[in-house]
Amino acid sequence: MDTQSLQAFLAVAQTHSFSRAAEMLHLTQPAVSKRIAVLEDQVGIRLFDRIGRRISLTEAGDVLLPQARRILFTVEDSRRAIANLAGHVGGRLTLATSHHIGLHRLPPLLKQYTQRHPEVELDLRFIDSEMAYQGVLDGTLEMAVVTLAPHPVEQLHVVELWRDRLCFVCGADHPLASRGRLSLEALCRYNCLMPGAKTFTRSLIEQRFAEAGLALPVSISTNYLETLKMMCGVDLGWSLLPEKMIDSGLVELAVDTAPLYRPLGYLVHTNRTLSNAASKMIEELEESRSE
Repeated sequence: MDTQSLQAFLAVAQTHSFSRAAEMLHLTQPAVSKRIAVLEDQVGIRLFDRIGRRISLTEAGDVLLPQARRILFTVEDSRRAIANLAGHVGGRLTLATSHHIGLHRLPPLLKQYTQRHPEVELDLRFIDSEMAYQGVLDGTLEMAVVTLAPHPVEQLHVVELWRDRLCFVCGADHPLASRGRLSLEALCRYNCLMPGAKTFTRSLIEQRFAEAGLALPVSISTNYLETLKMMCGVDLGWSLLPEKMIDSGLVELAVDTAPLYRPLGYLVHTNRTLSNAASKMIEELEESRSE
């Protein structure tokens, strides 16, 4: 088994899609399909069931999955350990981040990092925070800078760097815009626009309303906060958005509840050897904590 085929196998298993796996690996879809075919030929059994557009692991695929992760983890860890001996800061750094952090937190840091370490090939991947957690766990990502999970995850070292205050907002012509202080119950009389149901941010918001015995009246959901901002601006509903995103096109609502914050930070695997490039990135991130 070659590592490229195993990487393709893990990507398809994670995304349940050959096309999304190709995007993740920066390959064409036929190249991913070929690598899976090679791997299936090597093990002598089908690893995926393909029913229409639905891709799922076969029983053999389920057996191979943890072994493939272990093999790639060991190979990559050994490569890093040997490369680190020279003290050189270079090579590829596979870093995942969310779209919001990539737009609003990382640009100055990435500019400074690339100027200081020009020999590092930065493989920056914009994915959902939840997928980034899985990527660091299975070894397809060396590190991630994302919204942090509400609970600790075994095998991950997680460091909070920043806190986003989430603001209740709506468009200027929304009925709520002219109201005074509002209760959570009053908000629930109007449709809201929320991040996807399985996101860490959505869980944080739902918990606040659940504590008050309320359910969110979600009419539209998307993982892209810029899209939520646009929909709020055209009065499709109210939402909660990071303070950094609030501008003159939105009205911040005064709501009778404690401030709501979401933690942002980085995560790495506790049992893996970090490359020199990743260690230097962590130094840059730690410096940004106080800014």
